[in-house]
Amino acid sequence: MSLQGKTLFITGASRGIGLAIAKRAAADGANIVIAAKTTDPNPKLPGTIYAAAEEVKAAGGQALALVVDIRDEDAVTAAVAKAVATFGSIDILVNNASAISLTDTTQTPMKRYDLMNQVNARGTYLCTQACLAELVKSAAAGRGAHVLNMSPPLSMKTQWFEHHTAYTMAKYGMSMCTLGHAGEFKKYGIAVNSLWPRTAIATAALQMIPGVDVDKCRTSEILSDAAYFILTSDPKTPGNSGNFYIDDTLLAAHGITDLQKYAVKPGTREFIPDFFVD
Repeated sequence: MSLQGKTLFITGASRGIGLAIAKRAAADGANIVIAAKTTDPNPKLPGTIYAAAEEVKAAGGQALALVVDIRDEDAVTAAVAKAVATFGSIDILVNNASAISLTDTTQTPMKRYDLMNQVNARGTYLCTQACLAELVKSAAAGRGAHVLNMSPPLSMKTQWFEHHTAYTMAKYGMSMCTLGHAGEFKKYGIAVNSLWPRTAIATAALQMIPGVDVDKCRTSEILSDAAYFILTSDPKTPGNSGNFYIDDTLLAAHGITDLQKYAVKPGTREFIPDFFVD
């Protein structure tokens, strides 16, 4: 199955993992809705929705750059309407936008707690709700409707909570959407899955965290390649929904076991493990 002619609504697609997924889909000739906030270049956090749109077009796709704060229900609703008016449908939603603060309770003011929960859990739920009617239409037309949440498996071990309870709660909120919506949307033929990396990924956001050795990370392309296999699968096939995929395991299932091309530093063997992977 190809993504040619399909429309993907991707949150947080101005840089990093979201942009990598957008460009991989664009290589098939997909339409990409870049729903993100950044309109002006920031030296600390490079990438804008307009620059991302140009990269998507260069990769072979069509692009619609929309300024969207996914905490704002009216903005999300308007963006969905604009996407449909431009491309005629929404076939795939990728909930990629995320906020992170790896802080303990004393170092997490409620403003930061609210931001993480509003972007991660609430934002994922809101975008899914806003796109649902179009995804139902896509599924009914046999266009392969998917929701992909960039969130981890739900491991209830203390180690994943004790150092950053607020972040874990917010991130697991996205994964709870996967669990619930996979069951809820089965009747429509819409697949809902999560995807998460085994190792740290060298995004601009990660590089802002003190002490991270980027040379021991992998690139965003390992996730975009893994996401491609999910998004081109038949959503109505049993077993293709409700999964919490790990990138390297999924790639191995598709015969890709040499992952050296994804290393930031060629030849690296020891990588920083990501959170939430038991």
